[in-house]
Amino acid sequence: MAHEDNPEFFKGRGAQVNTHNKFLKNKYVQDHVEGIDEPFMENSCTQIFEETPKKIVSESKSPDLGNMHSINPYQGCEHGCIYCYARNSHEYYGFNAGLDFERKIIVKRNAPQLLEEYFNKKNYQPVTILLSGNTDCYQPIERKLEITRRMLEVFLRYRNPVAFITKNNLILRDLDIITQLAALNLVSVNVSLNSLNEQLRQKLEPRTVTATGRLNVIQKLSENNVPVRVMVAPIIPGLNSNEIPAIIKAAADRGAKGAGFTIVRLNGSIAEIFSDWVHKAFPDRAEKVLNMIRACHEGSLNDSNFGRRMSGDGQVAQSIHQLFHMACNRFLQGREMPHLDHTLFVPKNGRQTSLF
Repeated sequence: MAHEDNPEFFKGRGAQVNTHNKFLKNKYVQDHVEGIDEPFMENSCTQIFEETPKKIVSESKSPDLGNMHSINPYQGCEHGCIYCYARNSHEYYGFNAGLDFERKIIVKRNAPQLLEEYFNKKNYQPVTILLSGNTDCYQPIERKLEITRRMLEVFLRYRNPVAFITKNNLILRDLDIITQLAALNLVSVNVSLNSLNEQLRQKLEPRTVTATGRLNVIQKLSENNVPVRVMVAPIIPGLNSNEIPAIIKAAADRGAKGAGFTIVRLNGSIAEIFSDWVHKAFPDRAEKVLNMIRACHEGSLNDSNFGRRMSGDGQVAQSIHQLFHMACNRFLQGREMPHLDHTLFVPKNGRQTSLF
């Protein structure tokens, strides 16, 4: 049965279940179905929650990510991507990784102020800071709140390098600031695009911009001399792995300077969420997809080993790696992303940093 014909399928949402939060002792259960008139999945509307953090820059020591510094102005993401590794982080807020992640969005309005405080630390040394990394900084609520835009103004004022990863064309709203950063070699953008198949996109990422829209983002940014890389991520064997060459070619044709990829891993609660979804969305090949994912992670749906967890292992993973590298050699030969400039930083007292 296709998911469009399945009365139990929640259209417009990625997750189809509310998983149990492992940090909570109690959970809601439906013991007496005949006694409940309303759908058990409760309010389907998006809710906004306010957080006032004391710091906004996260510093990762993961060997897979290097010494990465990132900012997430939002927690939870209305895009609803079924595979998103960030779903598990919602459990730390007392929510669940399933529908809560898509419907209960936490916003950090004081992020620009905290970023400025971070730049003004006595011993701060300029580093490239990634916007997103966990959830999309250009998800729908950003259109109204403009937290990301206000942070960009801080990056420009302090001349600090910034990188993005996004799949939303809302980034084009901020071209006025981004082009100024690009002129100083202070910005790079990663556009996430893992399928050109619109029917698959609607199931995988129900509230995201179409592939055509994302290719337009790559083209517009490239035309404005903003360096762009396409992130073909995640690759899900049996669903989108065959699209790798076509995606890289389409991005290269629109000016992309590079490409990256990861192989899906279903860590934590995502294994339950994804397994439930794939059986509803693709019942004819659900087990094949899950078995191919297991083949990339030594028989498990998840792999937490550094150096291997995002790239996979085994024959299925090797074939994906080969296909990716062949496509890059064919369509992106001679192109590369620039190294951003860390010497232009201007702290509050106006003294510019220097290499000498």
